[in-house]
Amino acid sequence: MNFIIFSLVYGPLWLLTWLPLPVLYLLSDFFAFLILYIVPYRKKILYKNLLNSFPDKSKSEIKRLANRNIRFFCDSFIESLASIHMTEKVMNKRYRFKNPELLEKIHARGKDIMLLTGHYGNWEWFNLIPKYSPYNVIAVYKILNNKYFDRLFIRLRSKYGVIPVSRQDTLRTILKYQSEGESIMVYSLADQRPRGVQIQHWITFMKQDTPVVLGPEKIARKYNMAVFFYKVTRVGRGYYECEFVPLEEDIASTESPVITKRYYHMLEQHITRYPEYYLWTHNRWKHKRNV
Repeated sequence: MNFIIFSLVYGPLWLLTWLPLPVLYLLSDFFAFLILYIVPYRKKILYKNLLNSFPDKSKSEIKRLANRNIRFFCDSFIESLASIHMTEKVMNKRYRFKNPELLEKIHARGKDIMLLTGHYGNWEWFNLIPKYSPYNVIAVYKILNNKYFDRLFIRLRSKYGVIPVSRQDTLRTILKYQSEGESIMVYSLADQRPRGVQIQHWITFMKQDTPVVLGPEKIARKYNMAVFFYKVTRVGRGYYECEFVPLEEDIASTESPVITKRYYHMLEQHITRYPEYYLWTHNRWKHKRNV
């Protein structure tokens, strides 16, 4: 059944993604129309998250924000698929790294890097980073239930040299590269929602009690990594600028969970400035703290 679903979806999309991205955005507009007016997608979760995160906004402001968010959600889906056939030259024009020289400086000091980002902007086009980094880039990901789609996204993410690694294999992979004397940069979407039994710490994020994953910080501490925030800014439809922002270069000088708190503070500042580019349809605040 998984293969049938994959074939029915992927086949037509594979053909469509030969079209130029500006043309594909017409398809994105059509998907957005369907979600907004015909078949709502996670509408209750979307509005609940926005209302709780922006209690000072009026209902009309929340509605406009929700509409913009759905349109961007469809754009990001199309952009991910477009990378199937998109050339490196085109991607370089659309996805620009502002300060990759900072990675060179940390690499020269002999330190590995933990790079933390969130479900904000376009995180799939990050696969270009090996072209600008002296590190072996390990991207931690969650295995998809459909193994055929899982293989597809592994292929897309590794197109330019990124090494996709499942959460379960992260430590084993880090040990392998370090034992071989290879420098690594571990890339993590660190705003994941932990499973209920895994909740170890709570913070206030976007004005809400939020359970957080401490794994990335624990790994950075265990292997004495420098920690950076990966800031993605949308500068136009299909155009992004990415910046590496230091969170802590000497992690041994801090105590847990200060790095996780810094990360969420920086992510919240970025979201608050341009909230329409965050993944609000994710049920991020499913778990409630017992008081």
